[in-house]
Amino acid sequence: MGTSRRVTLNDVAAASGVSRATVSFVLNDDPHQTISAATRDRVKQTARDLGYVPHGVARALREGTSRVVVLTIEAGLEGHYSRSYIDGLDAELAAHEYVLLVRHGHHTPQTTQQVLDVIAPRAVIRFGETYLAGRELDDLGGGWRDGLAAHSALQLRHLVEHGHTGIVVALPDSESPLAATRLKFTGHAARSLGIRVPDSFVVPLERSACAEAVAAYLTRAPQVTAIAGFSDDVALRVLMALHDLGRRVPDDVAVIGFDDNGYGVYTTPALTTVNVDAEAHGRLSARLALDLDTGGLRPPPARIVVRQSV
Repeated sequence: MGTSRRVTLNDVAAASGVSRATVSFVLNDDPHQTISAATRDRVKQTARDLGYVPHGVARALREGTSRVVVLTIEAGLEGHYSRSYIDGLDAELAAHEYVLLVRHGHHTPQTTQQVLDVIAPRAVIRFGETYLAGRELDDLGGGWRDGLAAHSALQLRHLVEHGHTGIVVALPDSESPLAATRLKFTGHAARSLGIRVPDSFVVPLERSACAEAVAAYLTRAPQVTAIAGFSDDVALRVLMALHDLGRRVPDDVAVIGFDDNGYGVYTTPALTTVNVDAEAHGRLSARLALDLDTGGLRPPPARIVVRQSV
């Protein structure tokens, strides 16, 4: 007696009159895809009618790995960029029937090996790997073309184009694994722009301490006319501190953020910042992890979101 062929996503797509990717988005309940309720209902009903069921275990045995991709994010790397990156990575993996597992915090080689032994993931992605391993210019964006180096230079160039040469970088009070890399890129950009390499100082989280730190630095360096935030979170603290100190922004001191977390539009003045299409980077990482064609997925260049703080 012959066995019946297992129903696939392609079968559901053909019977539903939609693409295979749409079927995957619907069956995985992807919240980031705009698919009409009618289409969702039709795809789900078709899947039930055809008797479609995921068959990951059998496929894992056949392929030698599970349908899981692991992303590790170390402490200090969480932020708007990483969250958007995860959204893009997860959506692209789901479109190819893979599941994303995100691990936050510090991981030892032993705990990582335990994960590998238990689930045999298709791939393990270490967020910020190229920077953490000292291969800064090997990033997906090509370093100075559309990687962190280019984004750092874009932030500094915007200030210089607005007449600022006395610039300082405001860093978070919690140590970031990328702080040294960012400062190095900013230094390269400053030399190429013909200005003095910016100094840096730490901005505390607590409000009064933040104001004291900003006041102390500006007293020591009265030539500073612009502050470049390590992130929007840091830049927003600086704006708060300058307000508390009675400093006018941007007349007395200009402020620019980095990573466009969305909150800068609600401040007075609104925060000028650097926007990076992190979801596109996440989708590209998914394609690379699965050894798929990356054509058409090149992330767009970062851009300045011009508001009123510069």
